[in-house]
Amino acid sequence: MDGEFKIVCFQKDHDRLQPGFYFSSLQKGAATFDLRFKKPNEGNFLAQAALHSIEHMLATALRAGAYGEHILYFGPMGCRTGFYLLTENMRAADAFDAVKTAIGEALRYEQVPGARRQECGNYLEHDLTGAKAELSAYLALLNALPAEALAHEEARMAEKEGA
Repeated sequence: MDGEFKIVCFQKDHDRLQPGFYFSSLQKGAATFDLRFKKPNEGNFLAQAALHSIEHMLATALRAGAYGEHILYFGPMGCRTGFYLLTENMRAADAFDAVKTAIGEALRYEQVPGARRQECGNYLEHDLTGAKAELSAYLALLNALPAEALAHEEARMAEKEGA
């Protein structure tokens, strides 16, 4: 396997990752943020139906929000510990603000957007209540992060932009 292309997220020691909000990489002008809801490899993963609903809810709320034109992609990690947010022309602080605002909006949803048979390839697997519980817990985690944590992500992003 020597000499093979290495995916950025596979180069991280997942046993050391903690739930939080992280700048992950800058590739081809797109910034990737790691929205880590759960600690990897601990057995406490996002339930599939809740994860699926969060994907629909935050993808909708992020694109409909103030930074919608800068959102390229929002989707789940296969390991079910969080989500990836891909943006363009956004600082880490703006992405952080967009995520928190989108979660607040998603928590007001009375149904999962795009969850009808015609709109979703697995429309029977949604859990609005479970999604809201996970989103509430993640928002509490984000609100408890010290300012230094976000400043660190801003600095990491600036370093990559300058490289």
